[in-house]
Amino acid sequence: MATLQIGDKAPDFKGIDQNGKAVTLGDFAGKRLVLYFYPKDNTPGCTDEACSLRDGWSELRAKGFEVLGVSADSEASHQKFIEKHSLPFNLIADTEKVILEAYNAWGEKSMYGKKYMGVIRKTYVIDGNGIIENIFEKVKVKSHAEQILDAYKK
Repeated sequence: MATLQIGDKAPDFKGIDQNGKAVTLGDFAGKRLVLYFYPKDNTPGCTDEACSLRDGWSELRAKGFEVLGVSADSEASHQKFIEKHSLPFNLIADTEKVILEAYNAWGEKSMYGKKYMGVIRKTYVIDGNGIIENIFEKVKVKSHAEQILDAYKK
């Protein structure tokens, strides 16, 4: 699969959010979307990242950003994660890893010398025309909202 680059058309997707509702890239037409991929609900780094985006939600929205998270967790897991941490944005349950693969966010990882397949943490910012305008490969989980906002200061 080709690596996505800034300036590429974002792969279209259709996923199911925590409420069983279909979500597509087209739902965000005319809006700037922060599409973030994370490994697992209720794990330390993923919780820090989600809470950073929650805490920066008002500022992100004021700057015209929508936020959507994607992991391979189930709808039920996402519901609990959202409730536990008062997350104001939706999460897609990509249990079949279709969106993860389309966005190069599923691949080989390594921990303690063991190789395994898993979610690669990364964030794409997609403009209102569906073009990738920014990619964060090195996500700062504790300050991800600030990391995004800083990239858009003019």
